[in-house]
Amino acid sequence: MGTSRGRVAVTISIPPAMAEEYDRLARATAKNRSELFREMFDSYRRARGEELFNELQRYGARKAREKGVRTERDVERLVFEDR
Repeated sequence: MGTSRGRVAVTISIPPAMAEEYDRLARATAKNRSELFREMFDSYRRARGEELFNELQRYGARKAREKGVRTERDVERLVFEDR
């Protein structure tokens, strides 16, 4: 499946209307299908990473509220109380 250029061919199925729109977008951005896909995939991966980070922040904030952590002093108190 690999090529001498260090690439792997991936085949996907999309509806005809989406394929037409994909090709229009590729032409409008002066990219070929592969370049457009790589760019879109990188954008998705970055967005997903941000989404996961935000999810972790919400989890941490929820846990902090449960423990009554509101200030830096509260954090220090929790860190050092069992030492």
